[in-house]
Amino acid sequence: MLAILGGKVYTMSGSVLEKGTVIIDGGKISDVGENLKPPKGAEIIDASGKFVFPGFIDAHSHVGIFEEAVGETGEDGNEWTDPVTPQLRAIDAVNPADKAFEDAVRGGITCAFTGPGSANVIGGQSIALKTCGKVIDKMAVRAPAGLKVAFGENPKRVYGQQKKMPSTRMATAALLRETLVKAQNYRKKIQKDAKDPDKVVERDLKMEILCDVLDRKIPLRAHAHRADDILTAIRIAREFDVDIVIEHCTEGHLIADELAEAKIPAVVGPSLTSRSKVELKDLSFNTPGILARKGVKVAIMTDHPVIPIQYLPVCAALAVKEGMKEEDALRAITINAAEIIGIADRVGSLEKGKDADVVIWDGHPLDIKSRPSIVIIDGQVAYSAEK
Repeated sequence: MLAILGGKVYTMSGSVLEKGTVIIDGGKISDVGENLKPPKGAEIIDASGKFVFPGFIDAHSHVGIFEEAVGETGEDGNEWTDPVTPQLRAIDAVNPADKAFEDAVRGGITCAFTGPGSANVIGGQSIALKTCGKVIDKMAVRAPAGLKVAFGENPKRVYGQQKKMPSTRMATAALLRETLVKAQNYRKKIQKDAKDPDKVVERDLKMEILCDVLDRKIPLRAHAHRADDILTAIRIAREFDVDIVIEHCTEGHLIADELAEAKIPAVVGPSLTSRSKVELKDLSFNTPGILARKGVKVAIMTDHPVIPIQYLPVCAALAVKEGMKEEDALRAITINAAEIIGIADRVGSLEKGKDADVVIWDGHPLDIKSRPSIVIIDGQVAYSAEK
């Protein structure tokens, strides 16, 4: 049992506690408040003069699936041979030994959404996981956490070079539609066959996960930079009545009203990069703030390894520099990220009953000079600057 005392506690679910207490028992938060008496026998952590936050969450990365320092050997994020691969599962490719996980923990990032890249129209299933552990199955918070789809330049470039479909934006949208229609037909057949005891139900792994999308068990996570690609993604989501999250959303500020009206969340970034392709010509740290002010639920991403995952707070700080409210930026890497991923019942805020993912910072985390002093994941100290 741990008791964190005296720090400035940002619960991200209510008011800031100037001298708060967080009590941890059995890997969960058992209480949060002011003037709480530590339980008898609890190990005391003095956080006086420090800042206490829930562990930060990177809402879009490729940590563990595009490994660092090993080159092509560790690149398992794109299956370049088929534009429609919904049956692929990130859980089968993420390597917990990726050095980036250590960086994440030391940077106060305790949870990350990771998965396939954007080469394919349908790339596969993503996973939300804790950043500390040796066994991916035990690190998983939600699997699958979404189905990756991609619009814009990447699929048409990859398959256009192979003289295969898609080589245009029209073909990308058509392939996605065709596949969703196949899933609708498969679902009807399965439902019908299930009523006949003499029928053998033939499983189709591609269609099964798409049925989960159609049943709104998981969202489409749509890679889209340009405004027109974002609107195509929204159009298809409406046609099939499925949930969708816009990833990157580089030109989202140009259609902020439409995103707000549609109540579609956006995971924005990576913004700390150059304009390396035409889709990024309007890249700006202004985007997350504009979207948040319009009422869009916003998370901020690193797209690791594009931006190293430990610099997620830096990205949030730069968004504040360009006009985003500090509270909105903090929500974008805590509770908003958790809600968008679908794991807010466990992480994203310091509340009774949630996982004890707690980070004690030596200064405000949006100050570039600040560092985590202690990082706690599932109630265990995963990193201490003092050791």
